[in-house]
Amino acid sequence: MRLGVIDVGSNTVHLLVVDAHVGGHPLPASSHKIELRLSEHVEPDGRIDLSGADALVKFTQEALLVAEDQGVEDLLAFATSAIREAPNGDEVLGRVLDESGVDLQVLAGEDESRLTFLAARRWFGWSSGRLLVIDIGGGSLELAAGLDEEPDAALSLPLGAGRLTRASLHAQDPPDKGEVRALRKQVRADIARVLRDLTKAGAPDRAVGTSKTLRSLARIAGAAPSSEGPHVPRSLALEDVSDMVGRLSTMTVRQRAALPGVSPSRARQLLAGAVVAEAAMDLLGVDRVDICPWALREGVILRRMEWIAHA
Repeated sequence: MRLGVIDVGSNTVHLLVVDAHVGGHPLPASSHKIELRLSEHVEPDGRIDLSGADALVKFTQEALLVAEDQGVEDLLAFATSAIREAPNGDEVLGRVLDESGVDLQVLAGEDESRLTFLAARRWFGWSSGRLLVIDIGGGSLELAAGLDEEPDAALSLPLGAGRLTRASLHAQDPPDKGEVRALRKQVRADIARVLRDLTKAGAPDRAVGTSKTLRSLARIAGAAPSSEGPHVPRSLALEDVSDMVGRLSTMTVRQRAALPGVSPSRARQLLAGAVVAEAAMDLLGVDRVDICPWALREGVILRRMEWIAHA
């Protein structure tokens, strides 16, 4: 079966088309995305502004046409924190449905965490034992731990790289040292409050990192580029992340964008992402994470195939 998934995130809106069957490995067929940065189209009261809603409707219409051209039989569409937290999120979803016919479903933060965990479990397999999964998005940080396909603990915190950058790193370029220190303190305090929910599940046999932020940090640290394919092992060490927090805090956005694996559109939020990665790994006692090429989108696909198998 050819499936399509429209993923409306805080940074990008992405259509992924895959060929999938029950019990099999989803094979990517095509990808279509834009860097909409929906989280930057937010008014002071938290509402998504008209230009952001217009752009989302337009892309969804385009994605629907692409999906039809690609022979998609089943189209799934979901949105995460950018829509979930907006006071007018339901209005925006209504517009998308009325003007494109696509029914965007809003995922709860814990569901994001669970589905990302499922994707990591399927990628690394049962032999990896107890997994700890760290996913740093634009709007939120997802953490999950467990031994099965369903995690024992699944958490979502408002510690996304884009969100923190907009809220805390806005004085200078490079950023003010006081702002960086305050951000680091805030992030560590927020993660420390939920540590017990994760650590009570037991020490992980394997720590896993997903998301563009962690992939970019790993690439800077020397991991293989994406052009070498998804099956090349990639990892990221805590000591490298700590070094990068220091380096990135002294660099301008333009200088960060020149680093390997860093796109100009994500360069500004990379420092905040590194601060979150360092805090999560350090507080959870993880000295290295293995980078997983699968994440939330693949988790949604895997869950859908399970539903079809049992229908």
